Amino acid sequence: MKRYLFLITLLGILTGKAVAQSVTVDATIDSLQIYIGDQAKIKLQVALDADKRAILPVYTDTLVRGVEIIDVAKADTQYINDNKRMLITQEYTVTSFDSALYYLPPMEVMVDNKAYRSKALALKVYSMNVPLDPENPEQFFGPKTVMQAPFVWEDWYGIITCGILLIPFALLLVYLIMRICDNKPIIRKVKVEPKLPPHQQAMKEIERIKSEKVWQKGQSKEYYTELTDALRTYIKGRFGFNALEMTSSEIIERLLEMEDKEAIADLRILFQTADLVKFAKHAPLMNENDANLINAIDFINETKEVEAENVKPQPTEITIIEKRSLRTKILLGIGIAILAAALIGALTYIGMQLYSYFA
Repeated sequence: MKRYLFLITLLGILTGKAVAQSVTVDATIDSLQIYIGDQAKIKLQVALDADKRAILPVYTDTLVRGVEIIDVAKADTQYINDNKRMLITQEYTVTSFDSALYYLPPMEVMVDNKAYRSKALALKVYSMNVPLDPENPEQFFGPKTVMQAPFVWEDWYGIITCGILLIPFALLLVYLIMRICDNKPIIRKVKVEPKLPPHQQAMKEIERIKSEKVWQKGQSKEYYTELTDALRTYIKGRFGFNALEMTSSEIIERLLEMEDKEAIADLRILFQTADLVKFAKHAPLMNENDANLINAIDFINETKEVEAENVKPQPTEITIIEKRSLRTKILLGIGIAILAAALIGALTYIGMQLYSYFA
């Protein structure tokens, strides 16, 4: 009877131990001692049944205060015992920059909402002393004083260039601001050349026709058209009626009412010849063209105003008042904004360079 009780007790102990060991969590560290700035790897292994689900611990930046996590490797899963069990491995790379003995608490893994913990670890971090002389490692040096960097002209080229450019930019900015603030109208004075008297304008046109000699090129129609147009313009300015819109006969009749018939007789012949050339394709002789040109000059000289001949017209001065347009104001505003931004950027750059140099 005692044997049966012993066997039953032993079987219970073994069964309970198997159940308890169905989930195991183990944590190891590859190095218990490191120097400041060195790295150590912590390996977390979880063994559990394949049908169970495990949640590994998640750390942000530090494992504990003073021990920083540099990298967390991807979890590796292996199936064992004919895929009935699985082994999950997770690696954490840690470092420290303060010499001390660190206590690394147990890592907690959740398996089917039940917590399992690994054993605690320890990490000793040593500070490193740099030898002064490699041949005499027993000698060490302490912290050195701050050394002043040597003066180099190349470091100041950017500051000098910006400083030189600031002067014209600042002057131009001041000028544009004064322009946009000064909203007074723009006053300009323009000299206007006087209009020539009718007879002078007509003689100037006849001299042009005479110099071009278009009738010698077989262009009689163009010649008489320009000659009669010059006379019609003169008559309009001299006598005050619109000869440009009247026929030749109407012009002659109107002139007979106010001028000597002998002064108009040659003009009648000129207009008749011009009408024949323009409308009847008449081909005048060379001396006839010259005679008509002389007749036109004689008519102008005989009918011109004597007072206008002796008076020399003087140029007049006109004052023009213009307001600054909206487009000009917009352009001035854009120019001011661009220059202000450039000046602020240049000053900021100079300030940062000076601060970095003297800090």
